[in-house]
Amino acid sequence: MEIVLTVVAMLAMIVSGPAQAAMLSDAEAMFLDQLVTASVVLEQRCDGYEVDGAGGVQLGARLLGSPEAAMAMIDAYAAAIKARDGESYDPRKFRPEVSDAARKTFRRVRTDLIRNPKRACADYGETSVEQGLLRRY
Repeated sequence: MEIVLTVVAMLAMIVSGPAQAAMLSDAEAMFLDQLVTASVVLEQRCDGYEVDGAGGVQLGARLLGSPEAAMAMIDAYAAAIKARDGESYDPRKFRPEVSDAARKTFRRVRTDLIRNPKRACADYGETSVEQGLLRRY
């Protein structure tokens, strides 16, 4: 009976490990949401905005605790984009939970930008500027 309980406990830990790993922390989810929003503004060609790479890393470092953590999230998002587009990507950087969350945010923001491009470009663009992900040119 003890062997069965031990095996069940070990299986529970093994199964719960990937489930826990598949969740974004609140800080990761927030940074990813902001990162995706800024990228959709650029993808939809909202006038007057460009990437502020250093600002994006700084924002990520503040939220996630280090520039390395920020770059890891940026790399995970880049891998998700490449995977979605059928391009080759580094599988070590791909995180399914990042891909799933990014897809949801992308759809929501893009839909808003398509429905009301002037207002949404201004709202999302200026918010991204304030956060440091984009800058005006």
